[in-house]
Amino acid sequence: MCHIKKNIQQVREEIDHATHKCGRLDHSVQLLAVSKTKPIEAIADAVAAGQTAFGENYVQEGVEKADYFAKHHPEVPIEWHFIGPIQSNKTRLIASHFDWVHSVDRIKIAKRLSEQRPAYLPPLNVLVQVNTSGEASKSGITLDEALALIEEIQALPNITVRGLMSIPQPETDYQHQCAAFAPLAKAFDSLKASIETIDTLSMGMSGDMTAAIACGSTMVRIGTAIFGARDYR
Repeated sequence: MCHIKKNIQQVREEIDHATHKCGRLDHSVQLLAVSKTKPIEAIADAVAAGQTAFGENYVQEGVEKADYFAKHHPEVPIEWHFIGPIQSNKTRLIASHFDWVHSVDRIKIAKRLSEQRPAYLPPLNVLVQVNTSGEASKSGITLDEALALIEEIQALPNITVRGLMSIPQPETDYQHQCAAFAPLAKAFDSLKASIETIDTLSMGMSGDMTAAIACGSTMVRIGTAIFGARDYR
């Protein structure tokens, strides 16, 4: 068995176990395979294992991968998620090549994505990134600012706001992980109750996935546990 296929199977089993343990419904948590820096061949192996949602942090790299699969494997319904910081000069590429954007934290960026989304594509799904730990090195807005930004995004024609995303400060202790996720989960529940399109809470990675699911995450972003360590050279 290909190691990537085996890894995906194991991650899915861990997701199922965590989901059942906290009494949530089957298939209520989506696996997003983070494929940044990984070659086409690795993604193809993941696709062969039934994985169709992939997250990319670097615009040009993600665009090249999306173009490759659109050209060579148009029959595969791959869903491309952009999960990295967004530069204004990259919004056109993001708007035309990705299905989801997880890292919107400014109305300026949301407006550019809306204006540059091609008319032949469905609305772009976006998540508002929240910086829950207040780290200066991370993108995102405060929870207090999130509702106002979501209301502004709702008025834009070619994007649909689907929820929230966060990358909390790394914690190894389960209780500390849950404490970091709890404020975002509470905000998500409130938004979901009042805004029809809100249905996605993207939080949790390889090291804190179990805590994220227990706190209500609907999408976990897993890279290393699927593809192995990254080589940034």
